[in-house]
This record gives sequence, C-alpha cells and structure tokens, in this order.
Amino acid sequence: MRTRTIVVCLFILVPALDAQIQLQPAFPNLSFTRPLDLQAPRDGTNRIALVTQPGVIYIFPNIPSVTSAKVFLDIQDSVYSVDNEQGLLGLAFHPRFSENHHLFVNYTAKTNARTMIARYTVSGTNPDSVDKNTRLVILEINQPYSNHNGGGLAFGPDGYLYIGTGDGGSGGDPDNRAQNNADLLGKFLRLNIDSSHAGKNYAIPPDNPLVGNTTGYREEIFAWGLRNPWRFSFDSVTGWLWAADVGQSAWEEIDIIEKGKNYGWRIMEGFRCYNPPTGCDQTGLTLPVWEYGHNATGGFSVTGGYVYRGSVIPALQGKYVYADFGSGRIWFLSYDGTNPASNELFKESGLGISSFGLDESGELYLTAFDGKVYKFVWQPPTTVQENSFEQSFLLRQNFPNPFNPGTTIEFLLLATQHTTIMVYDVSGKEILTLADEEFSGGVHKVHWDGRDMSGKALPSGLYFYLLKAGARL
Repeated sequence: MRTRTIVVCLFILVPALDAQIQLQPAFPNLSFTRPLDLQAPRDGTNRIALVTQPGVIYIFPNIPSVTSAKVFLDIQDSVYSVDNEQGLLGLAFHPRFSENHHLFVNYTAKTNARTMIARYTVSGTNPDSVDKNTRLVILEINQPYSNHNGGGLAFGPDGYLYIGTGDGGSGGDPDNRAQNNADLLGKFLRLNIDSSHAGKNYAIPPDNPLVGNTTGYREEIFAWGLRNPWRFSFDSVTGWLWAADVGQSAWEEIDIIEKGKNYGWRIMEGFRCYNPPTGCDQTGLTLPVWEYGHNATGGFSVTGGYVYRGSVIPALQGKYVYADFGSGRIWFLSYDGTNPASNELFKESGLGISSFGLDESGELYLTAFDGKVYKFVWQPPTTVQENSFEQSFLLRQNFPNPFNPGTTIEFLLLATQHTTIMVYDVSGKEILTLADEEFSGGVHKVHWDGRDMSGKALPSGLYFYLLKAGARL
C-alpha cells in the first residue's frame, strides 16, 4: 500500500522559546557547598530544603530576598563524602510529613562502604530542626566500589518509597549486578515504610514483581537493568516514573520506569549493544524513550529532572526538563507515550547541574556546583506591532512533522480571545479551518488528521497553517 507523507510549516514568525523562559538565581544571597538536591516539605509553610553532599541539609523560606538558611539536619559525622559520587545524596519528605514529621535520606556511610536509607523526625519543639537521635535505619546496601552509588529516593503516587541504586561501580558492571535480581544494585526498589515485616523496618508491597519467587530474588525490586539512575521523579499528572540513567562510555538515556521491566544494562547502553558489543539478545528488554551521545552536542553525564506541571510557565507544560552535568546543556523533552519523543535544546548554561527540584507550588529549580540554586521563570512575549496589528500569542511547530496520519498544533494565548487556525496548500488555497472559536489564555492543542474539510485524506505534500487571534491579521 502506498503511504503518504505530509510536511506542515508555520506561516508566522514567533519569538524563540528561550526568549520566553529564563533561568535566574532563585536566592541570590545564598550559596552552598556542593548542593545536589532540592525538596519542599509540602506542609503549607512554603519552605525549601537544600541537601549538600558533605552531609548538611539546610532549610529556608521560599523568598528570593532570603539572606540566611538554617541547618535542618547535620549528619557529617556519619557521611562519607570524599569521593565524587558519595555523600549525602538524596532527601524525600513523607507524603504525610505535616502529620508525622518524617523525612528520609540516602547517604554513603562513613564506615564499611555502604548506602544507608534512614528515617529522621523533626524536633517537636523546633520545626526548622531535625532530631538526630530519631534516626531509624530502613535499609543498608553494601557498595563494592566508590562510584555508581545512585542516590535518589522519592515517594510514588501509591505512597511507597522508591529508591534508585547504581550497579555498584567500577566500569562496565564487572559483576553483572544490574541483571542479577538476587542483588539490590542496578535496580529500582519499592518499599512500604509505613509497615514492618520479618524484623525489617519496612514491608514488601504485595504487588512488587518478584514477590513469592523461589529463586532467591530480592522482593524489594521494582525494576532492574539500570547503570546509575542518579535522579528520577514522578509526573504528578500521569504518575509516570521518569529516570535519567547515566551511561558508560557513549550514550546517556531517559527511561520511563515500569514495574517488572528490565532496562537493559549491561547488555545495552541506550539503544545499542554493550556486552556483547554486537548481536546482543534484546528479548524482554525495555529501551529508553530518549538518548544522547557523548559528543559535541551532548555531554557525558545526564542529570534527570521533572515533567513541568506548574502554573507560571505555560509553554513548558508537560515537558520533561533535564540536563547534562558535564556540558551544562539543558533540554526539554516531549513524550506522550504514543508518538516518538522530541527534544529541544533550551540553554547552554555552563553550569555543573547536579539536580532539579520543585517547590510547594510545583515550580521548577535546579542546583549547580557553583553553589547556587536557579529557578525557571516565564517572561511572556511582549505585545508587538506587526503590520499594524498586535501579536499576543505564541505558535509552536506542529508535532510530529512530517506526519502520517495525524499531527498536533500547539499555541499559547496571553489572554482570552477569538482564535482561528486555517490550513493552506502550497498554492495558497485554503484546505480547511481547524478552529474558529474563543480560547482562554494559556496553552492549547489542536489535532489535524491530514484531511480536508470534506473528510478526504490529502496527498503527500507541503502545507501551511495560519493562526489569527484577537485583532484581524
């Protein structure tokens, strides 16, 4: 059967995306030593908790003019942070933190080379201070090497605690731990920390994929085949678990982590065979949704971020924001689970970006090894005069493009206004009107199935679309 390919072009000039979204110092008066995680208690106090690798967590009000941060928890006496990938690496507040005042940390122990997952409780007399004496060790994992210690932890929509573990380190996963489900390394773990069982300070969720196995596999495991998922997060709308898995020698990858799936390491690195280098058996493996290479346009160590669901930056809505620690590049990734992912470079920041974080309102920040915290802010396009008419909208390129059979057109309105979208062929003939109605201010999407106004499928070719909003063009 003969297929058709349709290419659609914008019929309007629009401001560049990076002119609308800016990265600015969030707290200009504060500076930290190797900040690498930012979390919000989400208890109505609008505070920021900032994790530093040496073993101190600071807390301060989410106010740009803040001039000082309080020590929330200092466990430097317990943390080993001499090597680059060790230290106090992650923080997660309990979903009911406002009631139980529990928080959980992931750190490298000072003795016996092991990862510690521990619970602490805030002081009953000072909400800005954690009582060190309340430490409860949840889990200990031996670390054979000083690198690939993972470090992230987060609560999922199901209320369980998720932990990302590296493959144990060295290079190439020499002990093949990521593919060995009798080992906790190279995995995502899922624990019920609100219960205990069999002498442990947690219980196994009954639907974990390896529950009840008779082969000696660890029932804590949720997914496997990871190299070093340094940072991961849950999308607050879809519930998807997004993970950035740091690559070996050539490729960095972004994965959507699902229960019981194998993400391929050390068999594969990204979309390519690693061990063996060719002809590897990909049966049962789940491949990334995106990868980038160790080259001039990429970097060498991916830092995972978040799908933006805040309210301040409409053009960023639904995009996964991530970066590369080595190159300082920041990208926006679009992926809906059906169409191929698309990626756009936002900025060459020049920063050593260690992590991303959200405040209580869902607005997006990043931490960098220059000691600063940065915030993504929205500067809407200025209303301009063009051909004597005001332009008060932003029209994006359709996706996918080329397409067959359908595509989506995304646009932003600065205010509620009547909007029309029309499609034309290369001769200037109007093919159909996709929209002709009043839209509210914000981001909108309109789908086109590649047919004309009579419902007839159009032939392969080049087409244009035009948006009219407010005053007539």
